[in-house]
Amino acid sequence: MRLKFGKYEGAGNDFVIIDNRGLHLDPAPQWVAAVCDRRFGIGADGLMLLEEDPHHLFRMRYFNSDGPEATMCGNGGRCITLFAAHAGVAANDRIVFSAMDGLHAATLLARTDDGATVSLGMRDAACPEPLLDGWFVDTGSPHFVRYERNIDAMDVFAEGRRLRTLPEFVSRGGSNFNFVEPEGDLLRVRTYERGVEDETLACGTGAVAVAVTTAAVRRPDCNHFRIGARGGLLEVSFRREGNLFRDIRLTGPARRVFSGELNTENF
Repeated sequence: MRLKFGKYEGAGNDFVIIDNRGLHLDPAPQWVAAVCDRRFGIGADGLMLLEEDPHHLFRMRYFNSDGPEATMCGNGGRCITLFAAHAGVAANDRIVFSAMDGLHAATLLARTDDGATVSLGMRDAACPEPLLDGWFVDTGSPHFVRYERNIDAMDVFAEGRRLRTLPEFVSRGGSNFNFVEPEGDLLRVRTYERGVEDETLACGTGAVAVAVTTAAVRRPDCNHFRIGARGGLLEVSFRREGNLFRDIRLTGPARRVFSGELNTENF
Protein backbone atom coordinates (compact mmCIF):
# COMPACT_ATOMS: atom_id res chain seq x y z
CA MET A 1 0.00 0.00 0.00
CA ARG A 2 1.22 3.48 -0.86
CA LEU A 3 0.71 6.23 1.72
CA LYS A 4 1.10 9.98 1.40
CA PHE A 5 2.97 11.64 4.25
CA GLY A 6 4.32 14.99 5.33
CA LYS A 7 7.71 15.62 6.91
CA TYR A 8 7.42 18.48 9.43
CA GLU A 9 9.69 20.03 12.05
CA GLY A 10 9.18 22.27 15.04
CA ALA A 11 12.38 23.88 16.37
CA GLY A 12 14.37 20.97 14.97
CA ASN A 13 12.12 18.26 16.41
CA ASP A 14 11.08 16.38 13.24
CA PHE A 15 8.13 14.12 12.46
CA VAL A 16 6.55 11.97 9.77
CA ILE A 17 2.79 12.73 9.70
CA ILE A 18 0.12 10.65 7.97
CA ASP A 19 -3.55 11.50 7.45
CA ASN A 20 -5.08 8.28 8.79
CA ARG A 21 -8.74 9.21 8.38
CA GLY A 22 -10.34 6.22 6.70
CA LEU A 23 -7.07 4.33 6.25
CA HIS A 24 -7.28 2.30 9.49
CA LEU A 25 -3.50 2.19 9.77
CA ASP A 26 -2.45 0.83 13.17
CA PRO A 27 1.32 0.61 12.85
CA ALA A 28 3.38 -2.00 14.65
CA PRO A 29 6.33 -0.65 16.65
CA GLN A 30 8.88 -2.19 14.29
CA TRP A 31 7.20 -0.49 11.31
CA VAL A 32 7.30 2.90 13.03
CA ALA A 33 10.96 2.40 13.96
CA ALA A 34 11.81 1.50 10.35
CA VAL A 35 10.06 4.59 8.96
CA CYS A 36 11.82 6.85 11.50
CA ASP A 37 15.25 5.31 10.87
CA ARG A 38 17.56 8.05 9.54
CA ARG A 39 19.59 5.74 7.29
CA PHE A 40 17.13 3.16 5.99
CA GLY A 41 13.87 5.08 6.38
CA ILE A 42 12.54 8.62 6.07
CA GLY A 43 14.11 9.72 9.34
CA ALA A 44 12.33 11.42 12.24
CA ASP A 45 12.13 11.85 16.01
CA GLY A 46 8.62 10.42 15.85
CA LEU A 47 5.60 9.51 13.73
CA MET A 48 2.10 10.97 14.07
CA LEU A 49 -1.28 9.90 12.77
CA LEU A 50 -4.12 12.35 12.22
CA GLU A 51 -7.31 10.38 12.90
CA GLU A 52 -11.05 10.96 13.07
CA ASP A 53 -12.55 12.03 16.40
CA PRO A 54 -16.34 11.94 16.88
CA HIS A 55 -16.38 15.05 19.08
CA HIS A 56 -13.44 17.17 17.92
CA LEU A 57 -11.67 18.16 14.73
CA PHE A 58 -9.23 15.25 14.86
CA ARG A 59 -7.30 12.94 17.14
CA MET A 60 -3.50 13.03 17.35
CA ARG A 61 -1.65 9.76 17.88
CA TYR A 62 2.07 10.02 18.56
CA PHE A 63 4.71 7.28 18.28
CA ASN A 64 8.30 7.61 19.44
CA SER A 65 11.02 6.81 16.92
CA ASP A 66 11.75 3.51 18.66
CA GLY A 67 8.22 2.35 17.81
CA PRO A 68 5.74 2.34 20.71
CA GLU A 69 2.81 4.73 20.96
CA ALA A 70 3.68 7.47 23.44
CA THR A 71 2.21 10.35 25.41
CA MET A 72 1.91 13.98 24.34
CA CYS A 73 4.54 15.74 22.23
CA GLY A 74 4.35 19.54 22.31
CA ASN A 75 6.39 20.22 19.18
CA GLY A 76 4.46 17.45 17.46
CA GLY A 77 1.19 19.08 18.50
CA ARG A 78 2.20 22.31 16.77
CA CYS A 79 3.32 20.43 13.66
CA ILE A 80 0.15 18.35 13.35
CA THR A 81 -1.86 21.57 13.70
CA LEU A 82 -0.11 22.97 10.64
CA PHE A 83 -0.48 19.61 8.86
CA ALA A 84 -4.24 19.73 9.53
CA ALA A 85 -4.38 23.18 7.97
CA HIS A 86 -2.44 22.00 4.92
CA ALA A 87 -4.72 18.95 4.60
CA GLY A 88 -7.85 21.09 4.64
CA VAL A 89 -9.06 19.59 7.92
CA ALA A 90 -9.25 22.98 9.60
CA ALA A 91 -11.54 25.71 8.28
CA ASN A 92 -9.93 28.52 10.31
CA ASP A 93 -6.85 29.31 12.37
CA ARG A 94 -8.20 27.95 15.66
CA ILE A 95 -8.10 24.17 16.03
CA VAL A 96 -9.19 21.91 18.90
CA PHE A 97 -8.02 18.30 18.81
CA SER A 98 -7.68 15.37 21.18
CA ALA A 99 -4.52 13.50 22.18
CA MET A 100 -3.62 10.81 24.68
CA ASP A 101 -3.41 13.38 27.50
CA GLY A 102 -6.67 15.21 26.67
CA LEU A 103 -7.79 18.18 24.57
CA HIS A 104 -5.53 20.80 23.02
CA ALA A 105 -6.57 24.15 21.54
CA ALA A 106 -4.12 25.50 18.98
CA THR A 107 -3.99 28.80 17.13
CA LEU A 108 -2.08 29.55 13.93
CA LEU A 109 -0.68 33.00 14.63
CA ALA A 110 1.19 33.55 11.39
CA ARG A 111 1.39 31.47 8.22
CA THR A 112 3.47 31.25 5.10
CA ASP A 113 3.08 28.56 2.43
CA ASP A 114 5.06 25.97 4.40
CA GLY A 115 5.44 27.40 7.89
CA ALA A 116 3.64 28.99 10.80
CA THR A 117 3.98 30.20 14.35
CA VAL A 118 1.63 28.04 16.41
CA SER A 119 0.37 28.63 19.95
CA LEU A 120 -0.65 25.32 21.53
CA GLY A 121 -2.67 24.89 24.71
CA MET A 122 -1.18 22.26 27.01
CA ARG A 123 -2.66 20.30 29.90
CA ASP A 124 -2.53 21.67 33.45
CA ALA A 125 0.55 20.77 35.46
CA ALA A 126 1.05 20.29 39.18
CA CYS A 127 3.98 21.81 41.05
CA PRO A 128 7.17 19.85 40.42
CA GLU A 129 8.41 17.59 43.19
CA PRO A 130 12.05 17.40 44.31
CA LEU A 131 13.81 14.26 43.13
CA LEU A 132 17.52 13.45 43.50
CA ASP A 133 19.38 16.65 42.53
CA GLY A 134 16.54 18.10 40.47
CA TRP A 135 12.78 18.21 40.00
CA PHE A 136 10.16 15.91 38.50
CA VAL A 137 6.98 17.10 36.78
CA ASP A 138 4.40 15.68 34.35
CA THR A 139 3.45 18.10 31.56
CA GLY A 140 1.72 15.53 29.34
CA SER A 141 4.93 13.50 29.40
CA PRO A 142 7.16 12.91 32.45
CA HIS A 143 10.16 15.20 32.83
CA PHE A 144 13.15 15.60 35.11
CA VAL A 145 14.64 19.11 35.31
CA ARG A 146 18.12 19.88 36.60
CA TYR A 147 19.98 23.19 36.61
CA GLU A 148 23.53 23.32 35.26
CA ARG A 149 26.33 25.87 34.95
CA ASN A 150 27.68 24.97 31.51
CA ILE A 151 25.30 22.87 29.42
CA ASP A 152 27.39 23.39 26.28
CA ALA A 153 30.13 21.25 27.82
CA MET A 154 27.76 18.47 28.89
CA ASP A 155 27.65 15.01 27.36
CA VAL A 156 23.86 14.96 27.33
CA PHE A 157 23.69 11.57 25.66
CA ALA A 158 25.81 9.88 28.31
CA GLU A 159 24.14 11.61 31.25
CA GLY A 160 20.67 10.97 29.89
CA ARG A 161 21.46 7.29 29.41
CA ARG A 162 22.80 7.07 32.96
CA LEU A 163 19.76 8.72 34.53
CA ARG A 164 17.37 6.68 32.37
CA THR A 165 18.37 3.45 34.17
CA LEU A 166 18.10 4.75 37.74
CA PRO A 167 15.35 3.03 39.80
CA GLU A 168 13.83 6.42 40.72
CA PHE A 169 12.85 6.85 37.06
CA VAL A 170 12.32 3.24 36.04
CA SER A 171 9.69 2.93 38.79
CA ARG A 172 7.82 5.89 37.25
CA GLY A 173 7.70 4.35 33.80
CA GLY A 174 10.68 6.35 32.56
CA SER A 175 11.33 10.04 32.05
CA ASN A 176 12.77 12.68 29.77
CA PHE A 177 15.73 14.68 31.10
CA ASN A 178 16.18 18.45 30.77
CA PHE A 179 19.39 20.26 31.63
CA VAL A 180 18.86 23.99 32.12
CA GLU A 181 21.16 27.00 32.25
CA PRO A 182 19.47 30.36 32.97
CA GLU A 183 20.93 33.19 30.91
CA GLY A 184 19.24 36.48 31.73
CA ASP A 185 15.57 36.16 30.85
CA LEU A 186 16.33 33.14 28.65
CA LEU A 187 16.34 29.52 29.83
CA ARG A 188 18.79 27.54 27.72
CA VAL A 189 17.85 23.86 27.60
CA ARG A 190 19.24 20.58 26.32
CA THR A 191 17.02 17.50 26.47
CA TYR A 192 17.49 13.75 26.36
CA GLU A 193 14.23 12.14 25.21
CA ARG A 194 13.03 8.67 26.09
CA GLY A 195 11.85 6.73 23.06
CA VAL A 196 14.30 8.61 20.86
CA GLU A 197 17.00 7.55 23.34
CA ASP A 198 19.18 10.48 22.38
CA GLU A 199 19.41 14.24 22.65
CA THR A 200 16.86 16.06 20.50
CA LEU A 201 17.11 19.62 19.22
CA ALA A 202 13.97 20.64 21.11
CA CYS A 203 11.21 19.16 23.28
CA GLY A 204 7.87 20.93 23.71
CA THR A 205 6.66 19.22 26.88
CA GLY A 206 10.21 19.62 28.16
CA ALA A 207 10.09 23.37 27.55
CA VAL A 208 6.87 23.51 29.57
CA ALA A 209 8.47 21.43 32.34
CA VAL A 210 11.45 23.78 32.50
CA ALA A 211 9.21 26.88 32.61
CA VAL A 212 6.88 25.69 35.38
CA THR A 213 9.78 24.30 37.41
CA THR A 214 11.65 27.60 37.18
CA ALA A 215 8.51 29.49 38.22
CA ALA A 216 8.00 27.12 41.16
CA VAL A 217 11.52 27.04 42.55
CA ARG A 218 13.38 30.12 41.23
CA ARG A 219 11.14 32.78 39.64
CA PRO A 220 7.72 32.88 41.35
CA ASP A 221 7.18 36.36 39.92
CA CYS A 222 7.33 35.17 36.30
CA ASN A 223 4.56 33.57 34.21
CA HIS A 224 6.19 33.84 30.78
CA PHE A 225 9.52 32.32 29.75
CA ARG A 226 11.64 32.16 26.62
CA ILE A 227 13.17 28.72 26.16
CA GLY A 228 16.33 28.47 24.08
CA ALA A 229 16.52 24.96 22.65
CA ARG A 230 19.27 23.93 20.26
CA GLY A 231 16.77 23.89 17.39
CA GLY A 232 15.16 27.26 18.04
CA LEU A 233 13.28 29.53 20.40
CA LEU A 234 10.08 28.48 22.20
CA GLU A 235 7.87 30.49 24.54
CA VAL A 236 5.82 29.21 27.47
CA SER A 237 3.16 31.18 29.35
CA PHE A 238 0.73 30.13 32.07
CA ARG A 239 -1.45 31.18 34.96
CA ARG A 240 -0.64 29.91 38.45
CA GLU A 241 -3.47 28.87 40.72
CA GLY A 242 -2.20 27.57 44.05
CA ASN A 243 -0.20 24.41 43.36
CA LEU A 244 -1.43 24.16 39.77
CA PHE A 245 -0.25 25.76 36.55
CA ARG A 246 -3.21 26.42 34.24
CA ASP A 247 -3.82 27.93 30.80
CA ILE A 248 -0.37 26.78 29.71
CA ARG A 249 0.53 27.77 26.18
CA LEU A 250 3.52 26.61 24.18
CA THR A 251 4.34 28.89 21.25
CA GLY A 252 6.89 28.28 18.55
CA PRO A 253 7.58 27.47 14.91
CA ALA A 254 6.24 24.64 12.77
CA ARG A 255 7.33 23.98 9.19
CA ARG A 256 6.58 21.56 6.37
CA VAL A 257 9.92 20.28 5.11
CA PHE A 258 8.51 18.18 2.26
CA SER A 259 5.65 15.92 1.26
CA GLY A 260 6.06 12.45 -0.18
CA GLU A 261 4.72 8.97 -0.67
CA LEU A 262 5.92 5.75 0.91
CA ASN A 263 5.34 2.13 0.08
CA THR A 264 4.39 0.29 3.29
CA GLU A 265 6.03 -2.89 1.94
CA ASN A 266 9.44 -1.17 2.05
CA PHE A 267 9.24 -1.02 5.81
